[in-house]
Amino acid sequence: MSRPDHMDVAAYALGVLDEQDTERFEEHLAACWACAAELETMVPVVGLLSDIDGETMMALEQTATDPALLNRTLGAVRADRRRTRFRQMLATAAAVVVFGGLTGYGFVSVTDSSSTPIAGPTASAPIDPQTSGPTAPPSGPGVGGTEEEGDQVDATDPTTGVQTTVFLVKRDYGTRINFSLRKLPGPRVCRLVVIRKNAEAEVVSSWSVPEGGYGTNTRPQGLELSASTSAVVGDIKQLQVQSVDAGGVASPLVTVPL
Repeated sequence: MSRPDHMDVAAYALGVLDEQDTERFEEHLAACWACAAELETMVPVVGLLSDIDGETMMALEQTATDPALLNRTLGAVRADRRRTRFRQMLATAAAVVVFGGLTGYGFVSVTDSSSTPIAGPTASAPIDPQTSGPTAPPSGPGVGGTEEEGDQVDATDPTTGVQTTVFLVKRDYGTRINFSLRKLPGPRVCRLVVIRKNAEAEVVSSWSVPEGGYGTNTRPQGLELSASTSAVVGDIKQLQVQSVDAGGVASPLVTVPL
């Protein structure tokens, strides 16, 4: 048999030979132990080689005697495979983006040991983007050159010493609450609770206070936060900032009556 007959092993394993060449190679295979051994080693990788079509296989056979042409052919095959993989990755990324856009977010609220029911953020009220960050202690509207929107209410707890300034902004969906905190020691976990006139309570925001606290001797800057509720201003009885311990028990830090 000629040398090309020995090179038909891969083409035979992939099933790309025509009927006549298949019969010819099987006759050759019956008498050639070298091709039989090579065919046996190819069985585990036939799946990998199946990406190469018959036309490519013939091109590789024809370039066997020309190293330069073989290198160019192999380079073209590799480039085509890279483009195919890149298209697959783009398709996968697009699917991830679409899937991510369809997913939602869940909220779990922490309840205290009191008998007043605490509800999580209501689904009917769109929540404005919340902002937070340390700020200098405010002294009223216009601090920092920007006048705050809404009605201002100040409160200081006589027991804890925590101070807050609250701005209530009327919205079509309910009320936006912008508030700052000072004399707030840490570390601790806090939350803002809206208590309505019908005695219903709703947790609208929660956050962590670092060890240095906010508006303290260690950290003079105060903390500013924003939250939203579906309750209109006229239905709100009071706002309360609470400290929540590891067991989920809440205690008031400062209460803002309205």
